[in-house]
Amino acid sequence: MKNLIVAALVIPIGCAAQVSTKKKINTVKQPTSVTVYTTAGKSELRITQNGKADFKDFAQPLETVPCVFIDPSHTFQSFIGIGAAITDASAETFAKLPAAQQQELLTAYFDTEKGIGYTLARTHINSCDFSSGSYTYVQDNDTALKTFSIAHDEQFRIPMIKRAIAAAGGHLTTFVSPWTPPAWMKDNNDLLHGGKLKPVFRQNWANYYIKFIRAYEAKGIPVWGLTVQNEPMANQRWESCIFTAEEERDFIKKYLGPTLQKEGMAGKKLIAWDHNRDQMYQRASVILNDKEAAKYIWGIGFHWYETWTGSAMQFDNVKAVSQSFPDKNLIFTEGCKEKFHLDSVDNWTLGERYGISMINDFNSGTAAWTDWNILLDEKGGPNHVGNYCFAPVHADTRTGKLIYTNAFYYMGHFSKFIRPGAKRIGASSSRTQLQTTAFINTDNSIVVVVMNTTDQKIPYHIWMGGKAAATECLPHSINTLIIQ
Repeated sequence: MKNLIVAALVIPIGCAAQVSTKKKINTVKQPTSVTVYTTAGKSELRITQNGKADFKDFAQPLETVPCVFIDPSHTFQSFIGIGAAITDASAETFAKLPAAQQQELLTAYFDTEKGIGYTLARTHINSCDFSSGSYTYVQDNDTALKTFSIAHDEQFRIPMIKRAIAAAGGHLTTFVSPWTPPAWMKDNNDLLHGGKLKPVFRQNWANYYIKFIRAYEAKGIPVWGLTVQNEPMANQRWESCIFTAEEERDFIKKYLGPTLQKEGMAGKKLIAWDHNRDQMYQRASVILNDKEAAKYIWGIGFHWYETWTGSAMQFDNVKAVSQSFPDKNLIFTEGCKEKFHLDSVDNWTLGERYGISMINDFNSGTAAWTDWNILLDEKGGPNHVGNYCFAPVHADTRTGKLIYTNAFYYMGHFSKFIRPGAKRIGASSSRTQLQTTAFINTDNSIVVVVMNTTDQKIPYHIWMGGKAAATECLPHSINTLIIQ
């Protein structure tokens, strides 16, 4: 694990004003210096401290001077966390690693000083494509769910999640998602290939979520939230189930929402949609414009698979949901690069894909960001339908070696420095080549992320309150700047 250990984020801003939920803060202390951490292509820099500069008086910048402007007097959404999914595939791969590499991985992901400080996790209810085979937790036609058992998960997945919680300091914000109900509950009698939940089993399926949450919590895994259905508009060759917007709305309103309340789980965060950005506004409007459904919903979850090109990644749809439903939250629930090839793990566009998405999703109002598999093997699996994908870290189970892709470091530029409870603050760039977002932590430390996807080194000034510090963005790099 090269260049992973970097300085912990303990950089206060003196007597800066306390952050509140109000949109505007009256006073913020003037900045004195900025420390820069960098990950860059064609270099050894990996979240490496490689610069520090002092702020000097700098009034109106000229248009010829590239600048990133920071305004901490305006705050936006509260930050929940960044993390990844612990799937069957991740857990099975983890179990094949030598003990030293297991601990290395946990430290790399969850340690706030030696690693990148993940605070968020997702896992699946029943099997998903990233399982070695298909399964559910009940026997066929057990409508009362008397045979419900998570014994399958106790072999690999539950032990890994519990070790992740311990590595994260004893708390990991965890949410759960179903890929499919049991086959006998569906109109195609198949765990795979889409199909729909039969109306007669809607209450049974709502009860199933409760059973799962209670079973996991009994094993020492607190469940913070749940999504209604993974990718409800995708008829996949793996585990899947179709819900139209109206069907999801009515299932929430009449079954899942009331059942969570009845069973003492009203505090669980219920997340609708859990699919791509392309249709997220339509789904949000159908569900959230219905007051009886909306009262149960904490937020809207979304994925990134609708497209792969920068300008067409439909961040405007994320912002539209945020603006239209400001009382609801947004959470990125899944994303990865598909069609895994081991010889492509060093492709720099992998990390840049993460950086572009995270910056724009946060600037569009997103409160939490969850990667897909936290770990996969040298084939991009295991996956029982051959849907092999990239993860930020791969394990070569033949040698026990861990392979860190640049995506790991790109995500770390956010997760290590922006901590739960932070608020996004005003940030903008005078150059399209410099993409940026910024947050103020609860300790009043200011964190600015700046990314450059071009082949050119770009000198620029970080400007705040009439003062600026000169720095630069290397070609194909991401930088975290800590302002003090």
